[in-house]
Amino acid sequence: MAPDPPARHRQRGPRTVPAPTLAGEEAEYGDILAVLGQQLGEQAAQAADSGGRRRLTGVHFEYVPEPKAVHDMAGDTGYSLASNWFTQLLAQLAVANSITKSQLCVFLFVAGGQVPGTGIAQYTQQEITDGLNRIAVQKGGKMITRSTVNRAVQALCGYNWVEKAGNGRIQINVRLWFHGNSTAQQQVLAEIAERHDHDTGRFPHSVGPQGIHQEELDLGVVIEQTARGRRRTG
Repeated sequence: MAPDPPARHRQRGPRTVPAPTLAGEEAEYGDILAVLGQQLGEQAAQAADSGGRRRLTGVHFEYVPEPKAVHDMAGDTGYSLASNWFTQLLAQLAVANSITKSQLCVFLFVAGGQVPGTGIAQYTQQEITDGLNRIAVQKGGKMITRSTVNRAVQALCGYNWVEKAGNGRIQINVRLWFHGNSTAQQQVLAEIAERHDHDTGRFPHSVGPQGIHQEELDLGVVIEQTARGRRRTG
């Protein structure tokens, strides 16, 4: 019986190296690199099959940039992203007097002063007070007091809109209002969860005062008690 013929030796071309996974702004080049790698692999395989050697002298490719329009916002401090649901909730709570004017003003002032990409506002309560009173001082109008700001901050913490982060810092609920992109927001949410024993629901979606309750309105009217009863003076 004749022995089996030796197995043929197959020439192997260079193995195709998968293109690296790209993220962020470099992701747009992923398709270009993948196609380029595939073409180079095919050329190398053809050279190996023909038994010849070819030297790659250069690679040329062109792409068309896609410029992205930027937002045109008032002021020089940029802009923040806010939940549409929460924006409408703020209006509803204000109309129903379920939040006070001071709570609303403190939250809006703090949310607009975030350090970009962190969800942190570097404000002491005195700085919040001074910031809120800036126009009132110029016009000689009624001003908010530091004690009122303190009570408002405490209430906002109870609503899960903010929390104190120590050293005069206030952590905003970045699911409601955030200055930064989505990647930075996810990082901040992960950091918040880690600070709270990995509780990813520390800042929940359903937040704010529960139910409707009327607040006393300060109309600048003094009620004086007299022998005949009450007399209103303005």
